[in-house]
Amino acid sequence: MTKDQNFSLDKSAPSERIAKRIARAGICSRREAEARIADGRVSVNGKTITSPALNVSSGDRIIIDGKPLPANEPAKLWRYYKPRGLVVSARDEKNRETIFDRLPSNLPRLISVGRLDMDSEGLLLLTNDGDLARHLELPATGWSRKYRVRVQGQVDEASLGPLANGVTIDGVRYGSVLATLDRQMPSNAWLTIAIREGKNREVRRIMEHLGHRVGRLIRISYGPFQLGELTESGIEPVKSRVLADQLGITGGEPASANDAKPKLRAKAKPKSHRGGSGRPAVKRGQNADHRGPTSRRKIGGHRR
Repeated sequence: MTKDQNFSLDKSAPSERIAKRIARAGICSRREAEARIADGRVSVNGKTITSPALNVSSGDRIIIDGKPLPANEPAKLWRYYKPRGLVVSARDEKNRETIFDRLPSNLPRLISVGRLDMDSEGLLLLTNDGDLARHLELPATGWSRKYRVRVQGQVDEASLGPLANGVTIDGVRYGSVLATLDRQMPSNAWLTIAIREGKNREVRRIMEHLGHRVGRLIRISYGPFQLGELTESGIEPVKSRVLADQLGITGGEPASANDAKPKLRAKAKPKSHRGGSGRPAVKRGQNADHRGPTSRRKIGGHRR
């Protein structure tokens, strides 16, 4: 990431839009905050406002729905094992169940970092900070998303190599894809696939382009963060110091491990690591949150 793309998650910004300030406090999204403002449910320094075109500072007294706005929440990140069959959306127009319907009630309002489609499962990062979510989604971070994929049919390994140069499907250009065949069975196969862009249904479309329907798709990592030993619907927080280290803090050490006012920059684009067989190394047994190796949980064979 270039220097002009550096940004800060400093919660003590001298001035910011009122809707952003409300969202940072974890009350609701910016769009929802703007709706509440338009409905006359927000006052600043004793005056009701109806337009979000207002900057506020830390000294302003903000009341929303009759209650003082709480202090800003520190920026935090969680690893979540998204089950199949759930929509990654705060609301679904078809009234389908979402991941937020299943999350523990004691968690703050969370935002997903990117998405997984309804039929996919595995690692989904969640955060309480919109700026952090947008930063982690940027292709400029250089972070890859790695998947274990079960497809139908016999896979021709020779067709996988050229994907590293990218592929165009129905006018859509997909960047470099690292795909390796892990196990071929009589009627289906397991592959490991790594992508960096994360376009809508990218892995499924590329596999269909090669003539293989995806039967199961499991995200096992997002950048340095691993699915590890998380079980279905499991959720674990990422330690503050681990998050800061992976994002690359500039400046001094935070006053405490829970402080969330670092200036962050993306790490340099990681080099491709390959094992002796020429396949990308997949370390599923080591979490960014737990430095020591853990036992490997097998994914493959019979569907659970």
